[in-house]
Formats: sequence, C-alpha cells, structure tokens
Amino acid sequence: MESFFTETLGVSPDLFTFVLLPLMIFLARISDVSINTIRIIYVLGGRKFTATILGFFESLIWLMAIRQIFEHMDNWLCYVAYPAGFASGIFVGMIIEERIAYGKVIVRIITRRDISQLLEFLNSQNQRYTHVNAVGPDGHENLVFTVLQRERLDSLLLKLKEILPSAFYTVEKVNRAAESGTIVQESTRWSIGSWLKSVKRD
Repeated sequence: MESFFTETLGVSPDLFTFVLLPLMIFLARISDVSINTIRIIYVLGGRKFTATILGFFESLIWLMAIRQIFEHMDNWLCYVAYPAGFASGIFVGMIIEERIAYGKVIVRIITRRDISQLLEFLNSQNQRYTHVNAVGPDGHENLVFTVLQRERLDSLLLKLKEILPSAFYTVEKVNRAAESGTIVQESTRWSIGSWLKSVKRD
C-alpha cells in the first residue's frame, strides 16, 4: 500500500507515514466497529444472512487495518489512530442503529386521566392495543399495552406528550411477537450475555 501512494501517486513518504496511514487506520476502525455494532443487532434479531454478510466485511476491514499496524510497528500515530477509531466506531454504530430503528418495541402507558384521545390515535394508526382497567396506590389507573415498529415509536411518544403529558410509560424491545398464529419477529438463541461470554473466551 505504501508503494502505491509514494510511487504511483507521488505522495511523500512522510505525508503517508504521519498523515495518510493513521487516517486510513482510523477510518477503517470506525467502519469495522460500526459494522460490528449493526451485525450484533441483526444477529439478535435472527437476520442470519444479513449478519453473515456484515461479518465478512467487518473481518475484511479489520484484517486490512491490523496488517498496516504490523507493517508500521514503529509509527506511534498508528497506536493512537487504532483505539481512537475503535471508540469513534462505537459512537457511529449507535447512531446508525438509531437511524435504522430495526425491530419492534412494546410500550406500556399508565395514567389516571381519560385515554379516549390516545385510543382514537392508535385506531387511526391501525395500531393494535390492549386497555386494562387497573388499580394503583392512588386509585383507578388506565393501563395501555401496544407493540409497534421502532420507526413508529417517535410519533407515538410525541402524540402521548401532547394529549397525556403526565402519563407514565415504559419502552422495551420485543424479541418475539405473534399475530394470528404467525410469527412476525423471530427471537434467537443469542443474547448480549452469551455474546459477551464468547468475547471473554476469545
């Protein structure tokens, strides 16, 4: 790679060693760690084919980056660029994951106020829900359960803050959901805990 930049492109050796090489390692680490973050999400969601493809490119990019590290062991900037890219890749991967908004979530809403507007909104969105009359420390409570795609979560929360600003709600990821006997989102035997254990063993 160094000969390509210095001989073919005419880049000076110092510019390559102290600028281009650390920058490429930094960007490579951002790329492979970001892919790793997304891959884990798809693994936990049961998307085997997508996770496999992402794993291939993740390993390829990592291999290219680590090769450059070993070829330039005397360049201290590489030792800075590598962990800096790793940390930045985690941050970038989390942003990408939020943008993808993959999967389903369950939203639980608890309020003592009238929920007719909330139910009308859910009906207008063709969103299935369950309403339960419950009792809390302060008396009667309305409890509403609904499962929806993560990409639709923001619109629901905005509407909830508009009509029931004092309502208490929780949001959790759903690993398995079924409708009319058909599995709409398969769970997987993988879990964050098992993945962390495998990392420790490695």
